[in-house]
Amino acid sequence: MALTWRSFDFFDAAQVTLASDDEHNTRAAFESNDISCVCSGSDSLFLGGHDGTVRIVGPSWKVVRSFPAYDEDAGAAGGGGRSITHMRQMDGTSLLVTVAEAAGGAAGGDASAQPVLKVWALDKPVKKTGIPTCLSTVAVNNGKKPFPISAFAATDDLTQVAVGFANGAVTVIRGDLINDLGTKQRIIYESDEPITGVELHVDAGLTTLFVATTSRILKLVISGKGHGQPPRTVEDTGCDVGCMAVDKKTGNIVVAREDAIYYYTLDGRGAPTAYEGPKKLISVYQDYIALVSPPTPAGETDTMRRRFWGATADSIYTFTLIHPDLRIVAHSETVLSDVKHIFQLWGDLYMLTQEGKVFRYHEKSVQQRLEMMYQRSLYTLAVDLAQRCGMDAQQQNVIYRRYGDYLYQKGDYDGAMTQYIKAIDSTEPSQVIRKFLDTQRIHNLIEYLEELHEHHKATSDHTTLLLNCYAKLKDIDKLEKFIKSPGDLKFDLDTAISMCRQGGYYEQAAYLAKKHGEHDLVVDILIEDSKAYVEALDYIWHLDPETAYSCLMKYARVLIEHCSKDATQLFIDYYTGRFSTRVDVPAPDVQPTTNGGFVVGAANAVQNLSHLLPLPYMNTSAVTQQSAAARPTVGDLAVNQEAAAAAALKYTPPRPRTAFSSFIDHPDEFIVFLEACLNEDSISDPDRTDLSTTLFEMYLHKSNEKKSDDQHRQEWEQRAKALIDSKAQPSTTTATTTRPPPIENSNVLLLSHLSDFRDGTTLVKEQSGLLFDIFRSYTSAKDTRGALKALRKYGPEEPQLYPAALSYLTSEPRVLDEAGPDELGAVLERIDRDGLMAPLQVVQTLAQNSVASMGMLKPYLARRIERERRDIAENRRLAAQFRSETETKRAEIRDLGAKPAVFQATRCAQCMGGLELPVVHFLCKHSFHQRCLRSGGGGVGGGAGAGGEGDECPVCARDNATIRALKKSQEENAERHELFRDDLGMSEDRFKTIAEWFGRGVMSVPNME
Repeated sequence: MALTWRSFDFFDAAQVTLASDDEHNTRAAFESNDISCVCSGSDSLFLGGHDGTVRIVGPSWKVVRSFPAYDEDAGAAGGGGRSITHMRQMDGTSLLVTVAEAAGGAAGGDASAQPVLKVWALDKPVKKTGIPTCLSTVAVNNGKKPFPISAFAATDDLTQVAVGFANGAVTVIRGDLINDLGTKQRIIYESDEPITGVELHVDAGLTTLFVATTSRILKLVISGKGHGQPPRTVEDTGCDVGCMAVDKKTGNIVVAREDAIYYYTLDGRGAPTAYEGPKKLISVYQDYIALVSPPTPAGETDTMRRRFWGATADSIYTFTLIHPDLRIVAHSETVLSDVKHIFQLWGDLYMLTQEGKVFRYHEKSVQQRLEMMYQRSLYTLAVDLAQRCGMDAQQQNVIYRRYGDYLYQKGDYDGAMTQYIKAIDSTEPSQVIRKFLDTQRIHNLIEYLEELHEHHKATSDHTTLLLNCYAKLKDIDKLEKFIKSPGDLKFDLDTAISMCRQGGYYEQAAYLAKKHGEHDLVVDILIEDSKAYVEALDYIWHLDPETAYSCLMKYARVLIEHCSKDATQLFIDYYTGRFSTRVDVPAPDVQPTTNGGFVVGAANAVQNLSHLLPLPYMNTSAVTQQSAAARPTVGDLAVNQEAAAAAALKYTPPRPRTAFSSFIDHPDEFIVFLEACLNEDSISDPDRTDLSTTLFEMYLHKSNEKKSDDQHRQEWEQRAKALIDSKAQPSTTTATTTRPPPIENSNVLLLSHLSDFRDGTTLVKEQSGLLFDIFRSYTSAKDTRGALKALRKYGPEEPQLYPAALSYLTSEPRVLDEAGPDELGAVLERIDRDGLMAPLQVVQTLAQNSVASMGMLKPYLARRIERERRDIAENRRLAAQFRSETETKRAEIRDLGAKPAVFQATRCAQCMGGLELPVVHFLCKHSFHQRCLRSGGGGVGGGAGAGGEGDECPVCARDNATIRALKKSQEENAERHELFRDDLGMSEDRFKTIAEWFGRGVMSVPNME
């Protein structure tokens, strides 16, 4: 046996216990040496006997059924004393094929000596006998030559059967053996060498027969394309009987010889597996080949063996299970009896010896087999075994990891890392990294970290460690390759950028951020790290509006501080909706540089990283300084987009107030921004209010910057005044439009007060009608002349200024002296003339202090008392007159109700003719012809009135209707109290108003009729 074979014990061997107390005495059937052949299938074992009986053994190893397949009284085709030499059960069916031969042979011409083939239907017993139904019986033709059958094979559908004889003949039987529709036999091959094996290979309608003799291997097509051609020799070396089998998994023909195991396919011989030693029997079981080796010849038996075994040394057989692909001896044992049959059943391999003993070989679990290999450190072999057993990748990774640990302990770090990388998908990276944190093994660590990134299993810590390792080794090429690796992102982007920035590797950090669309980070790197403010502003110009806005607002103050003009213009364009993304078209004639630039920057960054992030196992002093070269500009990192006219993307400009805080400490730029936004027609009214208010504040702020410079102050105050004066036209120095900005008055007043801008306060108060506040501002400042001036200007529009002026003029002696008694008299005269205050109120106002004297008040009181006396006299006269008229009316009413009326009219008031009976007289002294009242003519009264004849005087009807309408109106108005309240509120003499409403009946009791 070759030295490359490794021996294991992958199988558990045990002898099967046979029952002896069952009906068929199973043990006796096995030990009687009456078994001539064996086959398995359909969860049963079939035993063929020398007496022509078939016994069926079940899973409990008991004979569950037996029947005579070849009885003694069979006719010419049957014959007594036949022994079943070959059997095959069609797996998955109930069909059993048996071949029997005459036990003692016969004369050459005796037809009864021919072998007999029968097909049995085990599931169709004959009712009378109970034995299975024989579907067909065929006598196998060998040219009437009495030679035994040495090989037998059949297709799964039993349409073709090949039988090999010891005389070198091969007979093929074709037909429907299942339905017994007839068969044809033909001897297709004859030779002087005995046939040792036949196997049929069926593939896509082509049936090929492999024939083995003692000196050669042949093949010939017995059906399909190529049928009828002579046999073709595959190899000029044959095999012994029982040394040819077929591998059902691959379809290969397996042949065992003393030097090796050979494999044959339709294309010829395959690669053999060397395994030296004599071989008597062969069988294929899963991936294994079971071999039975005969005893060693007597001349070759060593003394020790004979001394141990004694006389049985010459009858010792060897049973071996080998795995050809793995070159493993999976099991080997000595057998003290000849091995007659090897068969597979119930998932295990079985061996039947000459003594009738059955041995079971059960394969151990995959884990048990792997543990055997682990004990012998055969990890490569363990991986091959795991792959052939179909273990998943995670289970295989366990083997790789154990193999790596083994190599690591042996000091083979490169080999160990190779295994760790194979197991990278299911290995905790920290377990491997800790083993390679030594300076001498940093290359292995880099390899592992790179693979972690390739498998997308790296964390930010792994990225940090890998970049640190690159820095320690000053491996610029690997660092750039790692950063510029194509395809999907294989590392934590934020960590890589952060490491590059911390190490001063700004260009590379910007490259990573730019490549992966992290525009905020690009701007952050250019401003915070590189201090390249102009390039940062230019980069923002190349972004889309949304991204540009976020970057602009984040670094607005810094950009305005260092690039005030361009940054302000960017703000103006963005907030007015005119922002458009810039497009850079690269020049085609620019040649890339091969030295300096990016590479040199990478070298500097690597050195900085090594200083900033030292590993505990590295000597930081080993890093040397390198000279810096020219660095690339943002042009190398610029956004490459297709040049298009539609670069200006649609976006909604934000509210201008969001930019106000960006211009802190930059009033000039702020004013430019505000004025530019106000000139934009698309600005909404709320935003225009914010802009105008803020711009007004900035004008006032600028006016107070140089308090000693009056011209400067007047210039900015003029701008502020023009901004709030709706009647004023904008000057050439301002940038506002002709539309008056809607600044809230409260804001103007507050800002003007804080900046001491009195013109603004006055102007806004005038526009807002706050005349009283203007006067009050003068009085608060004790500006008597200004107060009197405001009184004269605004008094006619705001009469309530005179009571306020009266109170102010008499507040202090100094104020009264400045104004003079004449001004006080004029104020009192206006109050008296317009009835702005009651006399009592005037007296109470002047009595609050002792400033005004009685002499100053005397003319006012005299006029007031005189006028009230006249009013009292007039009221008394009117009261007497109304009282007299009332008494007169009452007397007339009493006379009408108590005294007879005398009618002296001689003419009809309707037709003006003389009165003639019948006549109708009214108490109003009007008389009418009765006919005139009935006719309803167009006389003076306009008819008999609404009441009909005699109800109302036609002449007085109109006046009476007017009186009734007035009375009704008064009654209705009496219920409308809001009219009374409105009249009372607008009245100068409320008592008079109440009296009038009394007269109208507003206070009378409602009529309940």
